[in-house]
Amino acid sequence: MLNETAIVILNWNGKSFLERFLPSVIRTANGAQVIVADNASTDDSVSYLKANFPEIHIIQNSSNGGFAKGYNEALKQVDAEYYVLLNSDIEPEENWLQPLLEVMKDETVAGCQPKVLAYNQKTHFEHAGASGGFMDINYFPFCRGRILTSVEEDQGQYDGQHEIFWATGACLMIRANCFHEVEGFDEDFFAHMEEIDLCWRLKRKNYRFLVEPKSIVYHVGGGTLPYNSPRKTFLNFRNSLFMLTKNHQGVLFPKLVWRMVIDGVAAISFLAKGEFKQFGAVFKAHGAFYRKLGSFLKKRKALKKSSSTFNQAGLFRGNLLWNYYVKGVKKYSNLNKRLFH
Repeated sequence: MLNETAIVILNWNGKSFLERFLPSVIRTANGAQVIVADNASTDDSVSYLKANFPEIHIIQNSSNGGFAKGYNEALKQVDAEYYVLLNSDIEPEENWLQPLLEVMKDETVAGCQPKVLAYNQKTHFEHAGASGGFMDINYFPFCRGRILTSVEEDQGQYDGQHEIFWATGACLMIRANCFHEVEGFDEDFFAHMEEIDLCWRLKRKNYRFLVEPKSIVYHVGGGTLPYNSPRKTFLNFRNSLFMLTKNHQGVLFPKLVWRMVIDGVAAISFLAKGEFKQFGAVFKAHGAFYRKLGSFLKKRKALKKSSSTFNQAGLFRGNLLWNYYVKGVKKYSNLNKRLFH
């Protein structure tokens, strides 16, 4: 199956990451095709690739449409049964692909992810994906190994294969036909949370997502945008509302208003800490959401017509913020497992 697998790395001005990590990806590809999709970089990424990696297929996108559009444009040109969407700042371990391919033998599985550890602290999970993603009752994402900003040390506690709600876009193996069945990523997201939205839409067609911790990769994280960037805050808050509006199964507006109240509390917290740019980013996110609300209500209506049985595995019926800030629960293992679908 390796010759039916395409590892696709989306690059934007990431020559330094390509220099550091592309050799290890090529070395461990074990017959899978390695492709770099360049998002109209303004550095010399493309000339560097052509000079140093002539065996690599390069797709040059016409503009920087972000993670979502960049992959959508590139993957239309890739003929493979399985795509592996891989961040440019990832170093895989040896034999990382085979365990993921074993998972994909189950045709009910649309996609899967490896265990993601921090490149700069390899004893700990990495924020973006850790050992599989979940969602709480208010649609706050969290992981086995990471709740909000608390990241756990990897002591093998989450080494079992497990069904999850979402798989990280930092290293996502997905069936090509599933990706195209739902028309890929939502390009309105630009970047951040588009992979959760993609997984959610596929779960609404009763597909499954798994984490396979036998496969391990190391992720630098924050390579394009630092985790404390106001731009990242803007995208996360805006895209959370986009995602909720499209995919929430019940009555929309009470859930939406409640989530926006929570956002307001977060904004006040930023203000109290003197983080004025973060405070402003939340309100900019809400303004951007209002401008797109009409189009997302149309998307919601279309999804209702097209979706069938919703696979709720990985949804946590508890309140993550209450658990974290009031009860002091900082580890996935301490959450009430009876509240998980």
